[in-house]
Amino acid sequence: MGRFLCFLLILSGLIACQSTPAPSSKSYPWTATIDSLLQQMTLEEKLGQTALRGTSSRVKGGLPESLKQAVREGRIGAMLNVMKPEFVDELQRIAVEESPHGIPLIFARDVIHGFKTIFPIPLGLAASWDPEFAEICGRISAHEASGVGIRWTFAPMLDIAQDSRWGRIAESPGEDPYLASLLGAAYVRGFQGDDLSDPTRMAACAKHYLGYGAAIGGRDYNTVVLSEPLLQNIYLPPFEAAIEAGAATVMTAFNEVNGVPATGNQYLLQDILRDQWAFPGLVVSDWNSVIEMIPHGYAAGEREAAKFAAQAGLDMEMTSTAYDDHLLDLMERGEISEKQLDDLVRHILHVKFELGLFTVPYRPENHDGDWYATEHLDAAKRAAIASSVLLENDNILPLQVGTKVALIGPLANAPREQLGTWTFDGEAEPSQTPLAALEAAGHTVHYAPGLAYSRDRAKDGFNAAIEASLKSDVIVFIGGEEAILSGEAHSRANIDLPGAQRELLEQLKKTGKPIVLVIMAGRPISFYDQADLFDAVLMQWHPGTMGGPALEEMLFGKEEPGGRLPVTWPKMAGQLPLFYNHKNTGRPAEPDQFVHIDDIPVGAWQSSLGNDSHYLDAGFTPHYPFGYGLGYAEWEYGEPQLVDSVLQVGDTLQVRIEVKNLTNRAGSELVQLYTQDVAASLTRPVRELKAFQRVRVEPNESLEIELKVPVSALSFVNGAGEEVLEPGTFQVFVGPNAAEGAMRTFTLSE
Repeated sequence: MGRFLCFLLILSGLIACQSTPAPSSKSYPWTATIDSLLQQMTLEEKLGQTALRGTSSRVKGGLPESLKQAVREGRIGAMLNVMKPEFVDELQRIAVEESPHGIPLIFARDVIHGFKTIFPIPLGLAASWDPEFAEICGRISAHEASGVGIRWTFAPMLDIAQDSRWGRIAESPGEDPYLASLLGAAYVRGFQGDDLSDPTRMAACAKHYLGYGAAIGGRDYNTVVLSEPLLQNIYLPPFEAAIEAGAATVMTAFNEVNGVPATGNQYLLQDILRDQWAFPGLVVSDWNSVIEMIPHGYAAGEREAAKFAAQAGLDMEMTSTAYDDHLLDLMERGEISEKQLDDLVRHILHVKFELGLFTVPYRPENHDGDWYATEHLDAAKRAAIASSVLLENDNILPLQVGTKVALIGPLANAPREQLGTWTFDGEAEPSQTPLAALEAAGHTVHYAPGLAYSRDRAKDGFNAAIEASLKSDVIVFIGGEEAILSGEAHSRANIDLPGAQRELLEQLKKTGKPIVLVIMAGRPISFYDQADLFDAVLMQWHPGTMGGPALEEMLFGKEEPGGRLPVTWPKMAGQLPLFYNHKNTGRPAEPDQFVHIDDIPVGAWQSSLGNDSHYLDAGFTPHYPFGYGLGYAEWEYGEPQLVDSVLQVGDTLQVRIEVKNLTNRAGSELVQLYTQDVAASLTRPVRELKAFQRVRVEPNESLEIELKVPVSALSFVNGAGEEVLEPGTFQVFVGPNAAEGAMRTFTLSE
């Protein structure tokens, strides 16, 4: 995205397009003012702007006098986790009225998927495949949080995630760079709006730059090794989209990339971010990530860590004090120049001017954030419905009005847990649970959780759950993970249902009642070996404040689940990492050759089973593919028709297809288009998402739609770091997910 395409015909016959560096600077209305201010500031005052100070979210108490004095002396540039409005007001007053040059502070907070009104986790919002919900979430989050003075959020997280063991997959936009790019730009628009100086808006922060989701084994903070094409084609595009959308800030990742920690990585921070993308905003470290270059084995000590970070172009240090302790000494020794420090401070001041803090530094007196406003709650409910993915449905859903429901499971009435990870300011009391929603709607409900919490292994609640089931027509089991089981530093090697949930479900099956499994979790949960227990399976992710009312409306058919998987759903953790846009290999798996481990004859000859890429026990397919999801209507796809089968540079691929609703109920379908570059100078994935469109079709009617893809979207970065658009044969697939769909072939001519 955003790369300059020059389409030069080179000797090998490839059509190549080399990225052209963007201008390194741009003039803004406040540029001259910043230059003047920098000339007046002392080195100590400049250094102070690079300091982001704060406390843990749970620390209570008043403002220390030492903190006030540091602000008074201009030794702090931004504050983290100051949540009392009166503290925000007092610190800002000191900064504006008592510090040497009256430079305002920025107040920051992790506002990830809501402030008070909590939306589904970001992975859930990604399942909506609708950037509008990301934008709405950002807008409401900014409105509510700015009511207490928060003007900077550490979101959106744009890490491509291909491993469901990773705890922070819950915060990710999924595994696909195209979908992630659309969502990233939408979040930025939502948080920042058209005018970042609006005091009800917040500066967005594209994080974690870069490759955090590729940590080995899905273990948080771990090593990342990315080839240049993989970095350019998969991991960078969402960040570039966020920058193009105007993201004011960027956060570096904890991890190293190819042996160099991201916080001190000049290639990422200078060559790409500043030189190629001309990013004018500030780059902030993640919590303590400057000094964590020491245990990484890259910096010998804090002094060297400060030097590497400053040389790479890191503008602001979060919580650790390597800059504060060593940067002036590094300047005295000539290892860091004053110009380098000026550049760091210039980026910080740029964002403060962009936020309008020099003009209006204080919270508006008439702005309280409108917490839990009716329209906020309604938006959160609509987002929860749009994000929920129906994985299985054996004609059990929707339930008929009057159906007696046995509501079982540890998350059926857990208001805090359904909010999910990174909800520091979310509250249990306003959170509306499935139990409360079903009862409020007047349904007959027999409630018995069976387990006290998701990891509970005690079975003393089983009998009550079985008794409730015997009095009911259907069992709705709401299980999954507590919020604490996903998020930062919460990776899991086993992604099955935790605790005794599996055992309880097996006992409930013996009642003979149909079972609807509703999963609330921060990641895909494996249940492949228990799939025959369930008559329907609905993935709600962690749905947020309005998860209960959203579920009630879906269970009884007032609304249908709208979500489609933004990640590939594994059969078991042993398949991970698992993603749809993989390479084909020289020996791709073939369905007619696969023999399951249980079907291998005793004494079979070593090579009798065929030699291709698969697991003996898990095969080679996921439980559910990327893009998968059901609704309450059934669909029939016609044959895709290409408007043109021979295309040239500058053309647009146009594919028409008819979609028919086979049921007596109106429904919506997400039609997806994928392409494959059959043979290229660098091997290409078996499929790549290039377009999608949601359609609503009335009962028993058909609709013809047209999907369009610019030919330029077929380009990729090759092994030489060049963006190329190569002539040759391409396949295009149109269908309901990444594993299905009819195929057509077209040619890109020279």
